[in-house]
Amino acid sequence: MLAPYRFLGQRLGAAMPKGLYARALIIIIAPIVILQSVVAFVFMERHWQTVTRRLSAATVRDIAAIVDLIETYPADPTYGEIIRIAQDRLGLIISVVPGEPLPPAAPKPFFSLLDSALSDEISQQIGKPFWIDTVGKSNLVEVRIQLGDKVLRVLARRSQTYASNSEIFIFWMVGTSAVLLIIAIVFLRNQIRPIQQLADAAESFGKGRTIEEFKPRGAREVRRAGAAFIEMKDRINRQIEQRTTMLAGVSHDLRTVLTRFRLQLALLRQNEDVRAMRRDVDDMQRMLEGYLAFARGDVDEPTLPTDVAALIEDVVSGSRRVGHVISGRFEGDPIVDLRPSEFKRCLGNLIANACRHGSTVEVTAVHADGWLSVAVDDDGPGIPPAEREMVFRPFYRLDEARNLDESGTGLGLSIARDIARAHGGDVELGTAPLGGLRATIRIPA
Repeated sequence: MLAPYRFLGQRLGAAMPKGLYARALIIIIAPIVILQSVVAFVFMERHWQTVTRRLSAATVRDIAAIVDLIETYPADPTYGEIIRIAQDRLGLIISVVPGEPLPPAAPKPFFSLLDSALSDEISQQIGKPFWIDTVGKSNLVEVRIQLGDKVLRVLARRSQTYASNSEIFIFWMVGTSAVLLIIAIVFLRNQIRPIQQLADAAESFGKGRTIEEFKPRGAREVRRAGAAFIEMKDRINRQIEQRTTMLAGVSHDLRTVLTRFRLQLALLRQNEDVRAMRRDVDDMQRMLEGYLAFARGDVDEPTLPTDVAALIEDVVSGSRRVGHVISGRFEGDPIVDLRPSEFKRCLGNLIANACRHGSTVEVTAVHADGWLSVAVDDDGPGIPPAEREMVFRPFYRLDEARNLDESGTGLGLSIARDIARAHGGDVELGTAPLGGLRATIRIPA
């Protein structure tokens, strides 16, 4: 029972504009247009047409009376007394022309209440051949009636037969509504602009870009939302700054301890135990760097126009130099606004993961429709679909250690996703055409 309504609602929702400004305009314009259409229809149907027909009927009654007088008193060849009465009492200018035929019928106007009303009334009240002329800019309407061997020619003022002030009413109604709509559109645009600026600022902040000259403006509720956004942004930036400062101190302290370990091991006699301890210290160093890299997240690197094609080729060439079989391909405009070092690190993590678990790696990048998509495919064992979302968790380990980076911390994919999300995008995993894992970076560009 509700299916047709749901279908209609879905089609209407798909046809409606998606922007707030366009929808607000429809909310303002649609009621005005509907109201004016109804008022104009009712006015035309009930007032204009009725008044015009009544005026036309009254004028035709006067003409019918004159016809009766002419036919009743044919003795006066000049009809002077009838002409005087028509002009003084009825406001009509008449003349009787003997032996003159009616002009040929002219094409009727497409839309004329006066023409149709006069024609109907003359046919009903007089019932004789006639010819009328209601077209033109003249203030007079001409009517000719065939009376046997003569023609009665009548000139009547247009205002006697036609409700001319109706057009003025419609003109004022439409003109006033147009002025009010223009004022409403200008006012609405000024109210919508602060919301658009807030949305742009939030989007830029979500993509890690610098927000310039944003100030809360507009209505009270919009200003409150803008002030809350600024407060949230400052709080997040302070948290990131405090975390970075704390991690810098931790890094300094731990690196000092590790440096002492290295010096002490260098003074010892070299044997298998010392070499094992040195390997442990190196592993601790790499793990420490991995933890700090993950915790730092999105450092304050500026967003710059970057040649992504050259950046991908640089990473691919680096992997190729160490013996990996890897190819790269790029399509579209290579210039994209992003954080070059962070994006390179994200891509490097995914390529390193693919090279570690596959013998052949393919990197395909496409910049189109406002998005940059980079797919890293390998022919390795892949990751089961049920585990693909789990491997993005920090320190999560599979049996095959698919998500581990070189330091064994399990943070490679987590760091890659954090960097992609800092750009306003994401990293997703799927099945590669080569049979292994496909890791796709997708960010707005």
